[in-house]
Amino acid sequence: MAKGLAVVQGDADTDLADYPDDAFDYVVLSQTLQATRHPRTVLEHMLRIGRHGVVSFPNFGHWRIRLQILFGGHMPRTDNLPYAWWDSPNIHFCTIKDFRELCHVVGARMEKSVALDAWGRALRFNTPWWTWNLLGEQGVFLLSRRGVSRATPRQNGSR
Repeated sequence: MAKGLAVVQGDADTDLADYPDDAFDYVVLSQTLQATRHPRTVLEHMLRIGRHGVVSFPNFGHWRIRLQILFGGHMPRTDNLPYAWWDSPNIHFCTIKDFRELCHVVGARMEKSVALDAWGRALRFNTPWWTWNLLGEQGVFLLSRRGVSRATPRQNGSR
């Protein structure tokens, strides 16, 4: 904003439905999707109102998280997820694999994707995507709509 960029901030669960189609070049949900009430609807609106979407989220399939649950018997706490389960803003825990499935369901095209380690560095280029669930602490995706047709986003709570 200090550099003159137009930035809009609001509640992704309620405000995205008010924007017209193709209102933005990019819509960014940085560490946000897992904290929304209706992630599918938010992602559908995001792809409707923006030509591209950037989504980042903590990967709840990371090996450290799995070990904390397996051996500790409690919800994990990490540098990226420092909250106790009762204080966490995260209400939809997902893995990188889960998010890829959601992209398929809503018809999103994954233009670029990367898994990041604890220090924000990309995993090595030749690491197969399926290992991202175990090794990546965060996932970052550049998305766009497939084709020209647009499905109307589902209403909250509908199936």
